[in-house]
Amino acid sequence: MSHRARAAIAASLIVGLGLAGCGVRPADVDGTLATVEDSGVLRAGVSENPPWSSISGAEPTGSEVTLIERFAARHGAEVEWRAGTEEVLVDALHAGSLDVVVGGLTDATPWLDDAAVSDVYTEVVSPTGETEKHVMLTRAGENGLLMELETFLREEVDG
Repeated sequence: MSHRARAAIAASLIVGLGLAGCGVRPADVDGTLATVEDSGVLRAGVSENPPWSSISGAEPTGSEVTLIERFAARHGAEVEWRAGTEEVLVDALHAGSLDVVVGGLTDATPWLDDAAVSDVYTEVVSPTGETEKHVMLTRAGENGLLMELETFLREEVDG
């Protein structure tokens, strides 16, 4: 076999192995996505910020609440809601007692160092004329959950 043929085979193998790795799902350090799927429970924190989220009734409501409930259902889970202030919820997220936090958060959130921030999933113009870029929070290091959430949000919001 010629040197050129061996080089072509080697290059094909390298490209093939590289492409095979593209289907690998990012890992969750603590296995959050697998836990959600196995337990059937997604632990979500919600803060008051209508129309994104409202906690005035027995169960939270709002557009982000609906999105999280649909996301959980896609993974065979029900949502266990915990209402609170952003600070309390981010502390619970960091401690591992919540999986995701919603509440009309934007990419200007002060919690960038305390949680994983999703990609912007929608933009709206505020009453003051500023563009708000909305995000959700997950635990830092839970990249599988974050990627699944971002994919879901793109599909749901972009259609």
